[in-house]
This record gives sequence, structure tokens and C-alpha cells, in this order.
Amino acid sequence: MSCSSCFFFLLLLMSFFHLCLSTQNFSNVLCKDVERQALLRFKQGVIDHGDQLASWVSEEKECCSWVGIVCDNFTGHVHQIRLRGVDGNCRVNDYTTTKPYDEASQEMLGGDISSSLLHLKQLRHLDLSCNDFGGIQIPSFMGSLANLRYLNLSSSRFGGIIPPQLGNLSELQVLGLGSFYDKTFGSESTQLLNMQWLSSLRSLHHLDMSGVDLSKAINWFQVMNTLPSLVKLHLSSCQLPHVHPFVPSLNITSLSLLDLSGNYFDSSFVPRWIFSITGLVSLDLTECNFHGPIPSSIDSFRNLTALKFLHVSGNDFMNSSFVLKGLSSIGSTLISLDISSCGVSSPVLDTLHNLTSLHSLDMSNNQLTKAIPKSLADLCSLRNIDLENNNFQNMSLIFLLGSIFECESPRLESLSLTNSKISGHLPDSIGRLSFLRSLSLSDNLISGSIPNSIGRLLSLEILDLRINQLNGSLPESIGLLSKLEFLGFSYNLLTGVVTEAHFAKLARLKVLWGTGNNLVLRPRVANWTPSFHLQTLGLNSWDLGHQFPLWLQFQRNLIRLELINTSISSTIPELFWRSIPNLETLKMSQNNFQGRLFGFPASLAVIDLSSNNFSGPLPQLPKSSSVNTLDLSNNSFVGSLHHLLCLYGGESLDFLNLANNQLSGVIPKCWVKWPNLSFLNLDNNNFSGVIPRTLGSLSSLGTLNMCNNKLSGRLPVSLRNLKNLEILQLARNELAGRIPTWFGRELSSLRILNLRSNKFDGDIPRELCDLTVIRILVLAHNNLSGNIPRCFNKFDVLSGKDTTPDGRIFTLSRLGTDLLGSASLVTKGREDTYSTILRLVMILDLSSNNFSGHIPSELMTLQALQSLNLSRNQLTGRISENIGDMKSLESFDISLNQLSGELPMSLSSLSFLSSFNVSYNNLTGRVPSSTQLQGFNESSFFGNQLCGDPLTRRCRIEVPDRDEQEDHDGSHGTEWGLIISTVSGFIVGFWVVLAPLLVSTSWRITYFSFLRDMWYKFYDFIRKYCCNMFPK
Repeated sequence: MSCSSCFFFLLLLMSFFHLCLSTQNFSNVLCKDVERQALLRFKQGVIDHGDQLASWVSEEKECCSWVGIVCDNFTGHVHQIRLRGVDGNCRVNDYTTTKPYDEASQEMLGGDISSSLLHLKQLRHLDLSCNDFGGIQIPSFMGSLANLRYLNLSSSRFGGIIPPQLGNLSELQVLGLGSFYDKTFGSESTQLLNMQWLSSLRSLHHLDMSGVDLSKAINWFQVMNTLPSLVKLHLSSCQLPHVHPFVPSLNITSLSLLDLSGNYFDSSFVPRWIFSITGLVSLDLTECNFHGPIPSSIDSFRNLTALKFLHVSGNDFMNSSFVLKGLSSIGSTLISLDISSCGVSSPVLDTLHNLTSLHSLDMSNNQLTKAIPKSLADLCSLRNIDLENNNFQNMSLIFLLGSIFECESPRLESLSLTNSKISGHLPDSIGRLSFLRSLSLSDNLISGSIPNSIGRLLSLEILDLRINQLNGSLPESIGLLSKLEFLGFSYNLLTGVVTEAHFAKLARLKVLWGTGNNLVLRPRVANWTPSFHLQTLGLNSWDLGHQFPLWLQFQRNLIRLELINTSISSTIPELFWRSIPNLETLKMSQNNFQGRLFGFPASLAVIDLSSNNFSGPLPQLPKSSSVNTLDLSNNSFVGSLHHLLCLYGGESLDFLNLANNQLSGVIPKCWVKWPNLSFLNLDNNNFSGVIPRTLGSLSSLGTLNMCNNKLSGRLPVSLRNLKNLEILQLARNELAGRIPTWFGRELSSLRILNLRSNKFDGDIPRELCDLTVIRILVLAHNNLSGNIPRCFNKFDVLSGKDTTPDGRIFTLSRLGTDLLGSASLVTKGREDTYSTILRLVMILDLSSNNFSGHIPSELMTLQALQSLNLSRNQLTGRISENIGDMKSLESFDISLNQLSGELPMSLSSLSFLSSFNVSYNNLTGRVPSSTQLQGFNESSFFGNQLCGDPLTRRCRIEVPDRDEQEDHDGSHGTEWGLIISTVSGFIVGFWVVLAPLLVSTSWRITYFSFLRDMWYKFYDFIRKYCCNMFPK
């Protein structure tokens, strides 16, 4: 054996001996006691609700076996702490619903981070990401952990300024301080004022600062340019102040991933330096708002020959043939392309081609109108296509994506065409897409039946066909889709019977939306037990039969349940309430449920059982109730409100509707228990007594409706504290006293004020004119008196001058429930209930009071007013000629007053007028001519001295006396004086000349001799004149 061979063998033997010794030592050597004590002190500082650190106990001497601890195999020193929370699933989007996210959040670590970690001298890896440290600042002592190579504090809800001491970690290779910005819950609250300290981290190759506030870090670009080893850079949603678009190049030649998404560089061109990073593999510029065009001097994407992932959603520079041609030159390397929301049109898209390696294509929210060109990519190899929110009007699915359906073995896994105006039928060939996992075709115009071939899509997890025009029956083959988790076909035209066969193999189904079809559910098996365990179920408008569906008691995972208008007329079994421990939303209105309600599960947040036939006392809310919406209106509940509202309270309830029941007694005083209530409707019950002062404690209240009860007394002064009140309805009670002056001063947000049919008296306070945003003001059927205020022209909305947005209550709805409620209003001579269009109504009703004096001309400035009712008062004077300025007026009633004079001619210009009543006044003269006025019934004018169409009484022509002629300017009668004078003058002049000629012969001879002499003289003059003018 040669010397070199012996040496090699000896070296191998020593290495093997060292390895064995290391293994033996690890099994016996305990971790360093000082480091174990340091870890125990660290545990004392943190909050560990999930008992992640249960193995960290002093009795266990071997800390290297503790959860999250990794030691060196030979020395026993702690090298790594891996305490990443919730398995790295930090974002709410990682979960199907918010509930499991909330549950997972309870497992996160919190509290403080002890400086005892400084005793871990050999610590190289520290991962505390995906936890919740409650906004504390990142400890500055971490900058003294000199051996750290890996530090990840991402998505752990730190706050304040990131300490610059982290710049001392010169060995650091990976630094994660970002939040993986989540739009639902917002970003981290950390920020950096100066990034200069990052320049010291020369070994850094991975930097994540997503969601960190860098708006004041003006040197961010220069600092990044000093990190030569950087490979991955995440700066999404950092509020970066400037992107330096004209810098030609960047020094970081090793960069392969660049993420600048969500920074919204408004009014900036796409930076030139991006196209100089030739090694880029992944580029994300989503929602940066970069504008185009790219200058022709830039070779755009042609230099990025390694690019595989390009996400540029929300940048209009991509809507350029020049840019897409450059992208085509590297198309063979692209795997994923997102050009959604870039304004790309079909003609521009025709210049993009040769994307032969493409697997994922997102062109949603663009202006595409034509089929996808075959030259764009190898459509048979595409995995994911998103074309939603385009305009493929009158284009069928088979025409749009016909090339894919023709593929011998299509690889498509996800297809979304939501809201793209697709029409036609679902082709039977859709069953050939055997790899399809997600199919979203909602909000289109697809008609015809659902093909049976849909049952061949055995990989399908999501099937969304909602809001189309599909008809026929639901195919049983859907029941074969064993991997299906989401099934939606709501708001179509489906009919027929659904049985358990339609759900035979849907064991994984979590969401079922079938609302808005004419389907009948009739399981063939009486005690059917579904294989699925749903989280969301919506079967509104189905026929579920008269009995409550017993199979629902097996759906213990339900979070949302909607069974509105499903023909159920039985009681709700007590077992059902015990079988839904996770239910948050329950909507079963418009059925005919019977019996009593005794209580609700504590998990419920939304309860809508309105329009049923429940009876007995109101149910009791649980002590730990989280309900925020409770609607029990239109039932037959009796008794008091006390045990519903006063036993327990809660800060979550903000919508309470108990209208149209048979509740009685006094309204309780315990409103302070519900401080966040914003909607309260007690309309049409039998409540009596006074309005409690404690209602004034509901500072968030926007709607208060207590109409149609037996409430008495005066309005409590405490109501002036309801600064956010937009709707106040107290009609049809027995309330008395004067209308408070503080209505105008303190309740300035009022849009609707309805005090109809009470016992209010006195004048209308001038302060009421300060309700500038009022839309509906009803004070009818009270004992009010005095003059109508002239300041009503301050109502800016009714005048058409107000352009401010509607208030919170007028614009919001909660889970489909309009917060506006409803109102019974008298317009056009009849009482109607307004609900869905209530926000469009403009009414002023002061009828059936004792108002006197003239109708103020200022009322005529209310140009947006639709209904004006001043009937049944004691008003006098004339109707203002300016009434024609009220161009929006549809209903006008001034009947049963003492008005006089003529109807103004300007009434003819009210082209929207459809209800008109001026009966029983002292009006005179002709009815003005217009299509509207002549179309009303004669009863609209009874009790006056009016004439002309549409009345049977004709108007007479009269000769006015001289005084009347002088008062008017003579333009309204025949000029008889002028006629008589003219005729008399003619007769006198004629006989003065003619009579002497008839009586005297000598006068006749002299007269005719005179005429003859005059004729000769005239003739001689004409002859001489002609001879001079025309000589021979």
C-alpha cells in the first residue's frame, strides 16, 4: 500500500471516530446550565396561551430536547430558537373563515422578550414570526446577538421604530421584519426613519420589510444599492416615497427576487433600473401605479432573460404593444404572468405571443372583448386562467376558450370568468377538463342546463355558477364530485326536485349556496344523514317542506345558515339549538315558524327570524352574547322588553328590530347596557308610558322608530345627546308639548323627522330650519298653530343645493338588511309604506293642524321637494306665482284652507305633477291649461269658484266696468269704447259731406265742376311731364 493511501485511510478512520464520539457525547451531554436558565427566564416573560413551551420546565435538564430548541451536536450550545406561530399561517387569507384564524391567534406567543437571550452566545437562528407581541418595540438588545445569521420577526405585531442596533449583526444573512401585508387586518405598525444602518449588513442575502412604514426613509434606494449579496428583497406596502425612475442601473447584480408591490408610486414612470437586473427570476410590481409608455431607449423586458414570475397588476404601462412585444421576446421562460387591472385591450393583447412555458395567466379586470389568441401561449399547458371582469359580450364559453376544449389532454386546473358577460351554454365537453380544481363562472349570462358531464370533473374543489340564467334541473352527477368544497348555483332559474343523491359523495363540502331557485328538497330517506359537514348553507326560496329539516342537527360546523322563505311551518327543535355551537349568522325569516323561543347560542352574531309566527315572551340573550344584529320583527311576541334587555348587556349589539309584534308595558330604562346601538325599531306594538331618559345615552344611535304605540308625555331633553341620529319616527302616539327647539341645534344630522298624529302644540320653532339635510319632515295631525316659518328655504337638500354624501344610516346595510328601515307616509292622497326607496323620497307634510297666515313664498325654493301637503289648516292669501319653480313636485295638496285668488299660471310647468288637490278654498278664475292639470278629476277643484277644463263649469266673457278697466291694463276685455267711437265718427263724417249734395242743386253743380277742373289740371300736368321725360 502506498504512503498516500495509508494517509487517506488514517484520515478516514479519524473522521469516523470523531463522528461516533460526537454522537455519543450528544446523547450524554446536557445543555449549558447558563443557557437553560436563560431560556427559562425568556419563558417567564412571554404569554403562552397555547402551551407551546410546556416542555420548557426546570425539571427537564436537557434543554436541547425542548420544543423549538436546536443545539450543536458536539458542544451543546443553543444554536437555534424556532418558535414560529400557527405553523407560519399568519394571514387571515390562509383560512377559509375568520373563526379558525381567531382560534389560531389564541395560540400565538405574546408578552415581552427577555434580554436573557444575550446569554446564548452561540445563537445563530432566531425565529419568532407569526406571533402577537401586542405592539411592543423590537428590543434593541437583539443587536448584540453577534453570531446571528437568521433573524425573523415578521408578522408578530411589533410596533414603534425598528432599532438601528440591528445594524451590528454583521454576520446576518436573513432578516425578516415584514408583516406580509394583509389588507384585512392591516400591516405592522413598525417604521424606519433612516435605513443607513442596513449598509453594515454586507452578508445579507434575504431582506423582508413588507408593511414597514418607510415613508420617511428617503435614502432607501441608496442603502439597497450597498448590499452586494442581496438575492431576495421584499418591500411591499412600505409607502416608499420615491422610486428613482430615471436611474439607469442598480449595483445589486445578484438580485433574483424583487417585490415592490402595493407602494402606489403615483404619477411615476416605471423605473429604468429594474430592467438592468438581468438575473431577476421574480418581479412583483402589483398596484404600483406605474404609467407608460416606457421610453423607446429602454429595452424593457428583453434584458430579463431569466424572468419566470411577473406580477404587474394595476400598472397601465402594460397597455402597450411595445411593452408586450418586449415581453414576448422572453416569453419562453415565463411561468406565471399577472397583467390584471392594466387596462389591456384585445388589439394590444394580439402583440403578446410565444409564452410557451406559461402555467398561470391572470388578465382579469381589463378591457378584453375578443377570444384569447392561440399564439399567446400553449393553451393546452396552461394550469390557471383568470379572465374575470372583462367584456366578452355575447360570446360563448366554447368560442372564448375553444382551443382548450380541443386539447387532447388539457392541463387546466383553475378557470375564472366571473362577471365577464359570457353567454351561451355550458358545453358538454367541459367534462374533459379532468384536472380542473376551480371553476368560477358567476355573474354572467350563461343559459341552458348544467350538463351531466360536470360529474366527470373529479378533481373539482370549487364550482361557482351563481347569478346566471341556468335552467332545468340540478344534475345528480354533481353528487360524484368527491373533492368538492364550494358549490354555488344561487340566483338561476333551476327547477325540480333535489334528493340525497345530489350530495352522495360530497363529504368534503364546506359551502353550499343554492339561494334564489325554485327547487324542492325531498330526501328519499326519512332520516337522511348527509356525509358533508357544512360551514355555510344558503337555500333561500327553496321548498324544504313544512317540517324543520332534521338533518341540520348534524351540521355542527355551521357558521352561516340562511333558510329564508322555505315554507317551513313547524317549531324549531330544541336539539337544533344545541347542535350549532359555532353558528354566527342565522337567517330564517319569511317562514311560518311556530312556538316559543327560549334563548340563543352565545356564538350567534346575526339573528334574523323576522316575518314568522313566533309567540310568547321574547327570548333571553345569553350573558356572554356576541350578537350584533337581532331582528325579531313581524311576529307575535308578547310581554315586556325587560328580560331581553335588562338582565344582561353587551357592547356588540347595534341593530335591534322588534317592530310589528304585540309587546306591551313601559319601555325599560336599561339602555345604558347597550352603548353601541345604532338602529332601534319598536314600531307598531302596545308600549305605553313615557320615553325613558336613558335613551339619550345611546350616542351611536342613527335610527329610532317608536311609531304606532301609546307613548305619552313630553320628549325627554336627554334625546338632544343623540348627535348621530338621522331618522326619528314617533308617529301615532300620544306625545304632547311643544316641538323642542334643540331639534335643530343638537340633532343637525336628521334626514327624517316624523311626528305625525300626536298632540304637539304651539308654533314650529325657527330652530327647526337648521335641519339643513332634512329630506322628510312630517308634522301632520297635531295641534300646531301660528305661521309656517319663512326660513324653510334653509333646507339645503330639499332646495337641491346640498351635494354632500348621505349619512351613515342612509348608505349602510348590514348583511343585506337596510339600516334605513321603513316609514308609513301619506303622499298622493294615500298612505303607503316606503322601505327600499325611502332614501329617494322628499316630503313636507304639515296637514291637519291650525296653521294660519300666508303660504311663505320661500317654500317655492324647495326645488327637490316631491310632495307638499298643507291641507286642513287655516291658511289665507294667494298661491305664490313662483310655485312653478318646484320642478320636482309630484303631489300638491292645499285643500280645506281659506286661500283666495286665481290659480297661478306657472302651475302649468309642473310636468311631474300626478296628484293635485285645491278643493274647498276660495279660489276663483280659470284653471290653467296643461296636460297634468286637465287630467285631474273634478273633485280636486270642488268648493271653489273655478271654471274651465277639467270642470264642467264654463268660463263666461264679461265686460268689465271702467274702474276695473283702469285697475287692469285693458288686456283682459273687449275694447268697446274704441269700437263705438270709430263707428260714430264714420257716420257723422259721411252725412256731413253727403247731405248738402242731396238737398241743394247749386251745391251739386259747383261740387262736380270743381272735380272736373281738378281732373283737367291733373291730366295736363301728366302729359307735360311725360313729354319732357321721353322726347321724340
